Amino acid sequence: MPVSTRRSFLTAASAAGAAVGLPGTAGASARHTAPDPFTLGVASGDPSPDGFVLWTRLAPTPLAADGKGGAGDRPVQVEWRIYGDEKRAAEVRRGVVDAYPAWAHSVHVEVSGLQPNRDYWYQFKSGAHLSPVGRTRTAPAPGETGAPLLVGVASCAHYEEGYFTGYRRLAEEGPDLVLHLGDYIYEHPRTTHGVRRHLGGETWTLAEYRLRYAQYRTDPDLRAAHAAAPWAVVWDDHELENNWAGAGQRWYSRPGIAERREDAFQAYYENMPLRSSSVPRGPDLRLYRRLPWGELVCFHLIDTRQYRDDQTCFGDAVHCVGDDPARTIIGREQERWLLDGFRTSRARWDIIGQQVFFSQRDRDPGPRRKVRRDAWDGYPASRLRVARGWIEAGVRNTIVLTGDAHSHWASDIRLDYDDPDSPVIGSEVVTTSISSGGDGADNVPSVHPLFWDNPHLKFYNGQRGYAMLRIAPDAVTVDYKVLPYVTTAGAPVHTRARFVIKDRVPGMREVPVGGPLR
Repeated sequence: MPVSTRRSFLTAASAAGAAVGLPGTAGASARHTAPDPFTLGVASGDPSPDGFVLWTRLAPTPLAADGKGGAGDRPVQVEWRIYGDEKRAAEVRRGVVDAYPAWAHSVHVEVSGLQPNRDYWYQFKSGAHLSPVGRTRTAPAPGETGAPLLVGVASCAHYEEGYFTGYRRLAEEGPDLVLHLGDYIYEHPRTTHGVRRHLGGETWTLAEYRLRYAQYRTDPDLRAAHAAAPWAVVWDDHELENNWAGAGQRWYSRPGIAERREDAFQAYYENMPLRSSSVPRGPDLRLYRRLPWGELVCFHLIDTRQYRDDQTCFGDAVHCVGDDPARTIIGREQERWLLDGFRTSRARWDIIGQQVFFSQRDRDPGPRRKVRRDAWDGYPASRLRVARGWIEAGVRNTIVLTGDAHSHWASDIRLDYDDPDSPVIGSEVVTTSISSGGDGADNVPSVHPLFWDNPHLKFYNGQRGYAMLRIAPDAVTVDYKVLPYVTTAGAPVHTRARFVIKDRVPGMREVPVGGPLR
């Protein structure tokens, strides 16, 4: 589907909202007096060659304090339909599913049997009410390359610290796929200095997490982004608590943490377009998975929170003990899974979607090393095993996508950052936040102190925004998108910098923004 057509769909869907109906039901919503249950919008996710996940959550009173959304205590039938054209004249699939109160009346429909590498449109119906229309797509079949893939990458959206205009601008780009790398919500209590206010205090219970997700999902810009394209999501820390680590670690020993983790995981699943493989089982939720996109790219989505060893020190630390080779940031089982994926991949590009800075960032320009221990710098042996894994597997091109930093970064990945002659073995693209941190600043990279002793760092910007990747067989083009402000709604967006990663040429090379895409 051409980008211009995707953009026209977004405009029409946003304007029509729930008034756009299933064929044969025009005007039904207008005649119905019951509250609209589709206040949280629609979403799709995890596309495969023959299908995807469709999501909605019934919430006629989404901000009810009990977190139930006003949908009652009984199951509710929800109809879904899929169309092969934007005008919804060609219905290709339909079905009915029950939305259960135990799962906050959320719906996760796993659709299969569709054609590969094409756009579809979908809509839900509950009673006489119709949901907004969403656009989604299937991945190419195995062995196929397909057209260049346009991927939006986002992270870190704090409701109180700014408006979600970045989501709206991302949707207007007409992406084929959106990767969200975590901090979809923030668990913080309401403050007195934000541009908007969280409802309630810090989230601890299932009801509180459900309410927090509902408040975020009532944002029209976020709903527009979900309706525009399929998403693939992973979490970071604020979906539960700042800087949390794996079970059995120091963090986990505090009273009430096990119950909080279980409630946070359930609320996350309830509000994300995830497959049944990610249904939480008590305090565990498997989120790491692979999304192949034909032979063009394989996305390895990993979880750097749930299985990590405890941080040896929080924040920045000098000579903090962390070099124990047994320590891991992703856990032994997930690490084996990732390395196995490198060995079996036949994709042109292997892209790791994850949360925290992968490359080294030495914050001390002198002979000592000062790094952030919550990131991969706190787990150097784990980072080395992963990097050696893709080298030994003969991976053709490796890119690491990262969130968390609340700023844009471009970095070359080296096997040994202390050796200036160590070869570049991959590229890291770090996307800034949607709103976390407020407006930010348009910094000059050359004066940032981290560039003094980290020659592998190529770019930095402290404004809000997102990244857009155009993935083609011969090159990946990375556009770092920025907004001048988020403390007022409706900001414009522009490309602050453009980098290119060439096939079989690891490392990031800046090119003029006004030049060709590759």
